[in-house]
Amino acid sequence: MKRLYAAVALAGVAALLGTMGYLVLTGRNDDPFAPCRSAQVAGGAGALGGPFALTAPDGRRMTEADVIAGPTILYFGYTFCPDVCPLDTARNAAAVDLLEERGILVTPVFITVDPARDTPEVVGEFAAYIHPRMLGLTGTPEEVRAAAQAYRVYFRANEGDPLTYLVDHSTFSYLALPGHGVVEVFRRETTPEQMADAVACFVGRAGGG
Repeated sequence: MKRLYAAVALAGVAALLGTMGYLVLTGRNDDPFAPCRSAQVAGGAGALGGPFALTAPDGRRMTEADVIAGPTILYFGYTFCPDVCPLDTARNAAAVDLLEERGILVTPVFITVDPARDTPEVVGEFAAYIHPRMLGLTGTPEEVRAAAQAYRVYFRANEGDPLTYLVDHSTFSYLALPGHGVVEVFRRETTPEQMADAVACFVGRAGGG
């Protein structure tokens, strides 16, 4: 009887392995972007993002649907940031230029986590300096907090001089596609070339390139 149970168990394992092998070989997967993904996000990248309403440099009110009208790379930071934000946004801008050379138009977006100092004019000047097509967004403290929470962005303003205080914040960049939402998260160590390759993969899988 024990031999019978063992045989049945082995047969079950073999069947399971065979099914897994078939799925891998045939490429069957519920996630069309699986070949492009590298980041591991709790709950999946699709758990990130959500509704927001912020203000553009020209005073326009923009929702997530307005902002993510095409392939978009979003970054949360602040214009007084002494080093991290300029480097990260410059990396994003470099990736956007590499993608444009491939015929893929991607919009870089900068969302402030420091609305007290970052007025529409200030974020507009910062964004334009980094890239001519970068969109800068700000809003009320409540609006900025809601947008940050949707993307699980951590930020906290430190005490100090009201003109020179620093803001601690997370430093991820988010790739979002219309109809799909956030599909990938990039860390600081990602190079412009790596980001461009990944974005091209996602856009291609989405049928946009």
